[in-house]
Amino acid sequence: MTLRQLALDALLLKTADEKCLAVERIALTAAAALVSDAQIVSAPDSCRLATETLPGRSARPALVPPAQLAKRPVTSVEGRAALIHSLAHIELNAVNLALDIVWRFAAMPADFYRDWIGVAGEEARHFGLLREHLETMGYAYGDFPAHDGLWAMAERTSDDLLARLALVPRTLEARGLDAAPPIRDKLQGVGDQRGAAILATILADEIGHVAIGNRWYRWLCAQRGLDPVSSYAELAHRYRAPRLRGPFNLEARRAAGFDERELAALQAP
Repeated sequence: MTLRQLALDALLLKTADEKCLAVERIALTAAAALVSDAQIVSAPDSCRLATETLPGRSARPALVPPAQLAKRPVTSVEGRAALIHSLAHIELNAVNLALDIVWRFAAMPADFYRDWIGVAGEEARHFGLLREHLETMGYAYGDFPAHDGLWAMAERTSDDLLARLALVPRTLEARGLDAAPPIRDKLQGVGDQRGAAILATILADEIGHVAIGNRWYRWLCAQRGLDPVSSYAELAHRYRAPRLRGPFNLEARRAAGFDERELAALQAP
């Protein structure tokens, strides 16, 4: 079994438990260099996609449009649980996104696939931390509805790796760098110290994940002879990326590899 095949097989798994366990095993294998570069870059057999749908997922949580998600105050246990549930859903989607970029896109260096398998492993760990915290509140993953915005963008960018790198890790996931500190502070403000600590862990790791997206986006731009800033603007327009609004966590974005030209474009009116 090659690394990209294992990624596709894990992506097709339906339950969060199965998927996260599979990802943990694959990430450990890749990190331990137990597979050769040839085994890593080898194309997967995608025949199962004739009868199965990506990503594999269970019936719960119910998926609804974002506007249908109820807003609950975090001052209540239910409100905090709903918030933690939404974050857990994002992290599980991030597992799917990392697996998808590994199996789907060919002709990249072996380190590209190693990087994203490592990201998948960390996202699975984040999901586990959030789900455990959710359970201490008396709820389980699937108890609240969720939306599918992250995967919808993955589907729109399934035909072009440059678009995927520009609009998933560098746009939607980078948005988490802006959102995490206020959510952390909100949880801390209502006495949820464990939730705040988990958000701090996620923020630190996500800086590294966005940095991986930035590195490979720039690498691919160089391969294609493209300017990263103007190309990003064109891709955001073509693939209908959401317009990002401040405030922006500029310190975290700089740590994740965004340069001053990109930050200036981000803040332009």
